[in-house]
Amino acid sequence: MRRPLLLPALLLALAAAPGAVGPAAAQPMPEATAHYGSPRATTTLLVRGTTDVDLFAPLFQAFAAANPEIAVAYEQWGSNALSDDAAASCRGEAPAADLVVSSSVDQQVRLVNDGCARPHQSVAVSALPPARNWRDELFGVTEEPAVIVYNRERVPAAAVPRSRFDLIDLLRPADSAYVGRVATYDIEVSGLGYLFAFTDSEQATTFGSLIEAFAHARSVATCCSTEIIDAVTEGRFLIAYNVLGSYAFARAAADPRLGVVTPQDYTLVLSRAAMIPKAAPNPVAAGFLVDFMVSAPGRAALAAERLLLAPADAPDNAPGPSPAGDALFRPIPLSPTLLVGLDRQKRAAFLARWRATFAGR
Repeated sequence: MRRPLLLPALLLALAAAPGAVGPAAAQPMPEATAHYGSPRATTTLLVRGTTDVDLFAPLFQAFAAANPEIAVAYEQWGSNALSDDAAASCRGEAPAADLVVSSSVDQQVRLVNDGCARPHQSVAVSALPPARNWRDELFGVTEEPAVIVYNRERVPAAAVPRSRFDLIDLLRPADSAYVGRVATYDIEVSGLGYLFAFTDSEQATTFGSLIEAFAHARSVATCCSTEIIDAVTEGRFLIAYNVLGSYAFARAAADPRLGVVTPQDYTLVLSRAAMIPKAAPNPVAAGFLVDFMVSAPGRAALAAERLLLAPADAPDNAPGPSPAGDALFRPIPLSPTLLVGLDRQKRAAFLARWRATFAGR
């Protein structure tokens, strides 16, 4: 595998270069790229996604090994930029990828609803549960819980929040030790963060009390999964809410300072959604990749990176997570219901409430 190419410094240099003016200088770009497969492959699939390059590497390596005639060029994007790029390609204003995979599944549903996807039918995708296959155009390929993480060295065992009720109680006291030390996603920057927060607002009667507690404790809205987990592990934050479990379990397995809790009132479970754009240059090969993602070898590669929970993974509050069978786990279905949170007026009102919660942070 070629090492990922990190782009931000290059983009800054280009933006500062003479002639780098106007809309072209502001075009969304990938954050990192990687290439998998033989240089002699006759087809190269362009895959754009929000998943970190390193997490998808085993999947693409296994796919390329099983299909030596197909190589994979992967681009890692931020969720909002990826959705904007996919919409532009749908309008014919930008080149299309062969496959788009995003954790911001509500944005993916909107793209499919707007006619931006090409159908794909196969035995493999027909075996998916209805919540992970919408119209044979959008496919859930992972299972990842939204979790609470905390610093084991700084948070006493008795204080670890096992539910949203516990977290609210922890943040309410005027003399709380967690003032300014609790983090969650900035939902104006993170499409995934917005999805989790809006879904919470519909699922839980605790949501109003929770954001009031966030405001009272001067909690911090920031980006992104890796950065939040780094900060908790290092003790700059003590607790973080609604962090994507795949990143959290992987870090906890390697670093004993990080604790992971699946909330006992309910735990949201996300399936990253894969879509073949209607203008994909290689739709048949893209369908092969989708089928591989949901096959036994593909699932094994995803599970190796905690994108599917393995039996060895265990949160601090349970013997082991099992999203498919535990009533406390609530999958986020790929369906038009996700469009509610993207309604312009609802989104504006929700963001205004969020800004008020995190004002000045």
